[in-house]
Amino acid sequence: MSVIEIVFPLLFIAALGYGACRSGWFSREHIAGISKFAFYVCIPALLFSAMLKVPLKESIRLPVLAAFYIPVVLSFAFTLLLAHQTLKRPYRDCAVLALGGSYSNTLLVGLPVIMAAFGPAQMASVFLIIPFHSAVLFGLTFALSDNTEAEGGSRGTQLIKGLLFNPVVASIGLGLIGNVAGLSLPTALGTSLEMLAKPAIACALFVLGANLNQYRLSSAFALTAVLSAIKLMLLPLLILIAGKLLGLTSLELAVTVLLGASPLGVNAYLIAAQLKRDSDIIAGAVVLSSMLCILSVIFWLTVLT
Repeated sequence: MSVIEIVFPLLFIAALGYGACRSGWFSREHIAGISKFAFYVCIPALLFSAMLKVPLKESIRLPVLAAFYIPVVLSFAFTLLLAHQTLKRPYRDCAVLALGGSYSNTLLVGLPVIMAAFGPAQMASVFLIIPFHSAVLFGLTFALSDNTEAEGGSRGTQLIKGLLFNPVVASIGLGLIGNVAGLSLPTALGTSLEMLAKPAIACALFVLGANLNQYRLSSAFALTAVLSAIKLMLLPLLILIAGKLLGLTSLELAVTVLLGASPLGVNAYLIAAQLKRDSDIIAGAVVLSSMLCILSVIFWLTVLT
């Protein structure tokens, strides 16, 4: 399968979602309903049923986690330092921008690309990365932002609790527990979960495209472009180097690099809005990196395959 054959279906579905929302054919309420169905039903069904069947002994590899998370933290630190030096701000006021250079949309872009390129059987490494991704980066952002005011601290606590108990992390965790316990689902229940899982990726891509209609490029275009370049090119390059140094297989290397090459996740904008810092810049980076990721995914797929 060529790179274009892998990317085109993903792009087509996302573009369909954007067009449906942009034209007014689908309202925000429609998109909210599809989004809720995707993230609370379809994607958890996909993640739970796949995690239940994955061969854990072959899948749990610390070098894979290290090859992804060490570069992610380095990218966060590099963006933080760059923003501090360039904008002459204290570090606490640059934490949201650092998140913008390191947080990947693993679920809406990374997972569909990997499934299209390498098949569902290669999702195990993705599942082991996703649960910690938001926790690590959001935790760093809140810690550096010194979000200790009474109201802000309450919001931060609620957000972290929400991350720990969100349906994606919960479905992966329950699937992992069931796998370790040797749980075998009744045929009828397993078939039901498979039916619910089938529209997961299409719904996620459609929602991604529709959501892009809600955000705009900010006036600080240069800063937005720098964040997008760090996110789409520097981070995956660091993962590629780390993966080679840690001896990852070619498939493990491709999976981790493609996760890193995913655009900035929409949740970064929600964090920026919570902290009331640079939300316009982060929204712009979400839009720009999502548009440019078409080229970056093609580039990294060509390099890796």
